[in-house]
Amino acid sequence: MTTAQMITADLVDLDLSAQTKDEAARSLATRMVTLGRVTDLDGFLADVAAREAQMPTGLDGGIGIPHCRSPHVTEPTLAFGRAAHGIDFGAPDGPADLIFLIAAPAGADDAHLTILSALARQLMDEDFKAALRAATDTEAAAALIRGDSQAPHEQDAEATGTTAPAGTTAPAGTTTPEPEPPAPADTFKIVAVTSCPTGIAHTYMAAESLENTARDTDGVELVVETQGSAGFTRLDPAVIAAADGVIFAHDVPVREKERFAGKPTVDVGVKAGINRPAELITEVRGKAARGETTGAGSGAGSGADPSSTAVDNSGESGDGYGTKLRKWLMSGVSYMVPFVAAGGLLIALGFAIGGYKVADVKVETLLNSFDWTSSTSWAALLFYTGQAAFAFLVPVLAGYIAYGMADRPGLVPGFVGGSIALTVNAGFLGGLAAGLIAGGVVMAIQKVNVPAVLRGIMPVVVIPLLSSIAVGFLMFVVIGKPIASLQSGLTDWLNSLSGANALLLGALLGLMMCFDLGGPLNKVAYAFAVGGLADPTDGSLKIMAAVMAAGMVPPLAMALATTVRGSLFTRSERENGKAAWVLGASFITEGAIPFAAADPLRVIPASMAGGAVTGALSMAFGCTLRAPHGGIFVVPLIGNPWLYLVAIAAGVCVAAALVVVLKGMRKNAPGKSETAADGAASAEAPAPAAV
Repeated sequence: MTTAQMITADLVDLDLSAQTKDEAARSLATRMVTLGRVTDLDGFLADVAAREAQMPTGLDGGIGIPHCRSPHVTEPTLAFGRAAHGIDFGAPDGPADLIFLIAAPAGADDAHLTILSALARQLMDEDFKAALRAATDTEAAAALIRGDSQAPHEQDAEATGTTAPAGTTAPAGTTTPEPEPPAPADTFKIVAVTSCPTGIAHTYMAAESLENTARDTDGVELVVETQGSAGFTRLDPAVIAAADGVIFAHDVPVREKERFAGKPTVDVGVKAGINRPAELITEVRGKAARGETTGAGSGAGSGADPSSTAVDNSGESGDGYGTKLRKWLMSGVSYMVPFVAAGGLLIALGFAIGGYKVADVKVETLLNSFDWTSSTSWAALLFYTGQAAFAFLVPVLAGYIAYGMADRPGLVPGFVGGSIALTVNAGFLGGLAAGLIAGGVVMAIQKVNVPAVLRGIMPVVVIPLLSSIAVGFLMFVVIGKPIASLQSGLTDWLNSLSGANALLLGALLGLMMCFDLGGPLNKVAYAFAVGGLADPTDGSLKIMAAVMAAGMVPPLAMALATTVRGSLFTRSERENGKAAWVLGASFITEGAIPFAAADPLRVIPASMAGGAVTGALSMAFGCTLRAPHGGIFVVPLIGNPWLYLVAIAAGVCVAAALVVVLKGMRKNAPGKSETAADGAASAEAPAPAAV
């Protein structure tokens, strides 16, 4: 695979007519499908949308770079579109007119990703972007992107002998520059790490932006370690040791972060590395001048700043405490969910095969007399395996909340605190408290200045020992019993719910599930439900059923609305509606995100109304669910399954009807023309984000 194969004239559209980013992605992806580079258009676009939901891909300077790794991609491919009117990709400075759709196979090798990374770096060159805007034919644009002829800045660099900073790697297809002479003694040396969720574009664009700015700044030398999808080449330890400051521009955890311990550190999101590199360089120089140092998450006890040590705190450094708390809690929940899904489905399958009597089978029976031909033996095996997975829920929740706060040193006290929460019957609430306490204790220890000779044993001996003692004391002696009493009271209250109280709780959970469609509030409601499965009661099983039912409503409602009133939606939305049937039926609430992004003021309220109806009806019907996921595929495991389906159908109809009415009111408002569903969808205007 070469860049010549990666993009051809057939993958270039210099008159991209799309109105929205979804339409732009579909238009460019269709070209990939035509060439056999993508096997499933909708599946690939779903992967693109999922990546876009993690973080907008618009960049300053009129750039949009939707990209993803997908099993539906046969070979690394780049498609380019130029839009005269601009398309909103979420960049701070406005819409993008240069759109690059980057597609990488799920198993792309390092060489493929290196080429894509080099292309991503070109996007930081103003001459390159100007040449693309001036291109008059598709072949010339493709040749420019492939690098068939040198860009102006490369020609200048060749003529003047300018080279990349020492310690960096030249992009694929270029020659390695001659080594630079040693930097003057008064040069301020910076090491940086860049990374993003996909590791294809933002990672390398941030690196290029930082390198270019450092090159233009007197007295600064900067070397970047890019932790992309193709792996990463570690910076020379001598380079790190000689550095005066560190910049982390990342949206995923920095790998081997402890290497940078004890240095002035600026920790921001990857987009900050792209958009404001000069500010970051100034900030890290200021920290060094003031003598500020951090542990970089190493637990070295060198005066760590809590906001810098948290691995999952990859947002801007100005995040408030509420934002940080949400990130910490979501870190724990995200690591807990796989245990919930695997354990819950195994337990549910055990009950489905062997009935509820399977819980009466003794473990000793499995160990000593497993019957290969007995469905009861297999059902018991599934049941107890699921129970074993469920036993990790609270410790994993607590451990990874602490990890989100304090990196690896938080894992030991977090897991210990979570285990103690189970021991004292503090349950899910105890796990939340234990994780926050463990992370806080470790962060406090990290702020203590210790001699350099002790730093090596701090993260592996001192911090785990001291923090575990502190967490154990607090959980056993101070707060364990009060939290256990609170957990017991909450359980009793849930079991006593009936009538109006149950309806109100179901409606509230339905509203939360549909408010942000897979966002933090949705996750809070889901975590509340799955927490009850760790020690299931009739009340907690009803809550789990209501939460899953409500979460299925938004995508199913959008699918129904696009079917019955397609003229109210763009062609892209109608295509998304087809996929939403499957996503909704599978309990993937995020299937409604493309609709909400295009028209939030109509889609979100309608979805919330439908979710509230479904949640309330599910509670009223007394439906129960032991599996935390699965959608309609686990209906046989649901208590009162037919009424459960009725509850879902009612909410879907309510939400679909509301969104049709609201969109219809917009269409029929004075000054608005009716859009006919005549199949000429390319001429349709997208639904505005707000009116």
